[in-house]
Amino acid sequence: MLAHRLSEDPKRRVLLIESGPDQRDFIVRMPKGFGKLIFDTKRVRRFETEAEEGTGGETESWPRGCMVGGSSSVNGQFYTRGQPQDFDDWEACGASGWGWKNLAPCFKAFEDHELGADEVRGAGGPLHVSMHPNPHPLIDAFIDAGTELGLPKRQDINRPEQEGIGYVTLNIKNGERADASISFLSPAVRARPNLEIWADTFVERILLEGRRAVGVACTRKGAKLLVRARAEVLVAGGAIQSPQLLQLSGIGPGDVLQSCGVQTVIDLQAVGRHLREHRMMVVQYRINQPVSLNPEFKGLRLARNIARYLIKKRGLMATGSHDAVAFVRTDPSQDRPDAELVMAPFLVKPGKLSMAFEDGHGFQIFGYQLRPESLGSIEIHSSDPRASPRIRPNFLSAPADRAASARILRYIRTLVGQPALAGYAPEETAPGPSVNTDAEVLDFHRHFGGPVMHPVGTCRIGPKGVGAVDERLRVHGIEGLRVIDASVFPTQVSAHTHAATLAVAWRASDLIRQDAR
Repeated sequence: MLAHRLSEDPKRRVLLIESGPDQRDFIVRMPKGFGKLIFDTKRVRRFETEAEEGTGGETESWPRGCMVGGSSSVNGQFYTRGQPQDFDDWEACGASGWGWKNLAPCFKAFEDHELGADEVRGAGGPLHVSMHPNPHPLIDAFIDAGTELGLPKRQDINRPEQEGIGYVTLNIKNGERADASISFLSPAVRARPNLEIWADTFVERILLEGRRAVGVACTRKGAKLLVRARAEVLVAGGAIQSPQLLQLSGIGPGDVLQSCGVQTVIDLQAVGRHLREHRMMVVQYRINQPVSLNPEFKGLRLARNIARYLIKKRGLMATGSHDAVAFVRTDPSQDRPDAELVMAPFLVKPGKLSMAFEDGHGFQIFGYQLRPESLGSIEIHSSDPRASPRIRPNFLSAPADRAASARILRYIRTLVGQPALAGYAPEETAPGPSVNTDAEVLDFHRHFGGPVMHPVGTCRIGPKGVGAVDERLRVHGIEGLRVIDASVFPTQVSAHTHAATLAVAWRASDLIRQDAR
């Protein structure tokens, strides 16, 4: 998006640098390719976390998109904005100018919503937002069960009030993934003479002269290059790699930099701190009727579904990773939803983030707390730019997060027990009926839960001493350097992070234009 908007000015030259490839082959374009794509080592880089109590004493793998389009090219294609209060909370944390009144127009400006424009939605923008194309009886039963619990049924799950249940909204257009690359880097945009894209180019550090960023050091086609910026360096590496790059360049906690032999340019404690990530639990059910999608992912049926997709761009392979979503209050004292439930009408084999399909029929529900309070960190442990940073998620360390874990499982069980689903005789297979106490639920969540690909906060907006960047996303104490990605979120959003990240980039483009006048 930044390259798209900033290169609209023909007087401004823009160089977009990406460490991965610039390609949109079949597995990327096909929405259901997500299940394979997420394990593709050419287009996804995996970062291993530290083994901690919150991860069941094991390391975990965090995938991040490594291609033009970033993680928007490998995600599950959900489009959820978050709650207006999320952004007002940002402003209350010291992120002046980042409240809902500032960001709501950004969402509307870049959206091209299938339902058309209204006072909330946008239409005619570069990013297509579609409704789920394939109704299914098991999904309908899940939605009906939610309404029996009192949840409003939402056609558009992105209304400001949010609480409710319905089919997911997706970034899919004409049966193909509508990621940031295809949406904002159209052939016409790529043809602009003032925009250049360097794919397969690895940035090693930011070039600094005193306390001013003047370019980057990178490797391209085997050659070491120094690229100088006439105006600014904009870092958009995401919540893992943006703080890593800053630290490698001498910007970050002084003790961390010194331990790695990196000269400290500015001791900025917020770089790499305040990491937040959603941690999901997966609750699984077998059913007594042959209605789930399990057989459709195997053998001849899978081949048929792929063939249908190739010919018509329709059917099972033209949908996102999951199908229905509910934003719920597991704690009635809350004034807004505190948890998200995502339903899929298929069942995979037991195991931590398994992707192998069961032989029988069933469904599964992913549940996670929307606004976790546990804070982790990202730190380099080597001056080698190709070494992965040390990731300490610190999952479920906050008492509020542990309490939410038990509430979420109990809410899911109550929902599944409603009459709309009773006809399928759902039998809970994971965690199973023997898991009941808060301690047992927490143990299950630690050992069999996982990340949701939503890390934020590691270069958060805030005043110096609190944040890494100011309200215009400029790195504190360094001229000519901004960070523009989910790492600047002061707190987690009550949604998948893709939409909010785009809104941040849209507003950042406006700020950069204003500052250049």
